[in-house]
Amino acid sequence: MSREYPNLKTALDLSVGFLGVDGVEVDTGHWQGVPTEGHPDLVTKELLDWDFVCPLPVQSNGTVNIVDLQEQVRPNLPWADDHFEERVSRVPSNPGEQYQNWPWWQGGYTEAKSMIPSQQEGGEFKFTHTYQERIWPKLVNGSPWQCEQPIAHGIHYEYGDLDDVVNLLLREPYTRQAYLPIYFPEDTGSVHGGRTPCTIGYHFMLRGDELHMWYTIRSCDAVRHFRDDVYLALRLQLWVLEALRTKEKYEFDHPEVWSSVRPGNFYFKAFSFHVHMGDIHRV
Repeated sequence: MSREYPNLKTALDLSVGFLGVDGVEVDTGHWQGVPTEGHPDLVTKELLDWDFVCPLPVQSNGTVNIVDLQEQVRPNLPWADDHFEERVSRVPSNPGEQYQNWPWWQGGYTEAKSMIPSQQEGGEFKFTHTYQERIWPKLVNGSPWQCEQPIAHGIHYEYGDLDDVVNLLLREPYTRQAYLPIYFPEDTGSVHGGRTPCTIGYHFMLRGDELHMWYTIRSCDAVRHFRDDVYLALRLQLWVLEALRTKEKYEFDHPEVWSSVRPGNFYFKAFSFHVHMGDIHRV
């Protein structure tokens, strides 16, 4: 069972507090391509298997006030909102635009160090991955893959995307299969030598009149990413519910289900929840 908290603010504040008090020092040897040798500030303080569950701040009318959500989570705004729109734009851009506006872009470790380009093509670098590529893997740069064996194809079937997750929930509202993966088989073993996604994926499940979401992340930096990661996940939970309501109303002819569904619980699980020693004062 996950740790239960009454609201998002308490869940996030206590998570950071427990990390500062109970975290164990760990040196993984490198951080996002940067060796830790000679950089004691890159050594981490870590909690393993950190998880919690809490309700979203749902109003009496069944909706979430986005301002209330922002006040509880305290993400980096407006960047987090702008980047979320980039993620759900159905354009699988790489590198995209909003990475340049990330508040840490000009910080102690620039994106050029922390996000290793996967290749150089025509003088324009590409990251090893972007979230919009993983959310919309059927397309690349807005165009279908054109080759004899489509790259957007698994062992037996074509890749699915976020729209397919929504359509599955429309067909089978109480399914246990509504999962959006971000960590792909090409990340297994990190054979390409670059950075792999921190997020494993997002799972959606309708129970009663509430849509719950599980957010699983393999590695979460408490200072640079935690609040933004949580906020972007929450925005996705709300986006999926709104997409279901809209599609049910205008595109599908079957009994109404989603019009009365409310945002439910948010479940968070990090295999490694950590802070760099150079950032410990921020915790």
